[in-house]
Amino acid sequence: MSVKTSNAFGNITIDNDAIAVVAGYNALECYGVVDLVARNTKESFNELFKSKSLTRGVKITSVGNRITVDLNLILKYGVSINAVAESVKNTVKYSVEKFTGMIVDAVNIKVIGVRV
Repeated sequence: MSVKTSNAFGNITIDNDAIAVVAGYNALECYGVVDLVARNTKESFNELFKSKSLTRGVKITSVGNRITVDLNLILKYGVSINAVAESVKNTVKYSVEKFTGMIVDAVNIKVIGVRV
């Protein structure tokens, strides 16, 4: 699935994988985030044979011109989960809105674990 919009220059189509790369990259840049985690067993199995991917653990859902981002994260041990989650939400929301020019309704974060 992809996000579609149009402006004075024509129609624009952005693939969800491109949005997932932007969201994943910016999530990993936030302090306290160690890694992105696979969403399901199929993705975990595919992980064994591929190099590290920025789309792992990122799910993009779009309805009309509104986008929802779901992130599965592993955080650094000893950081405030609430503070890191808010930082990731704000960073990802800003970067995806700037990249697509569309509205991000929600950035949902699921903390899978912590790593020392």
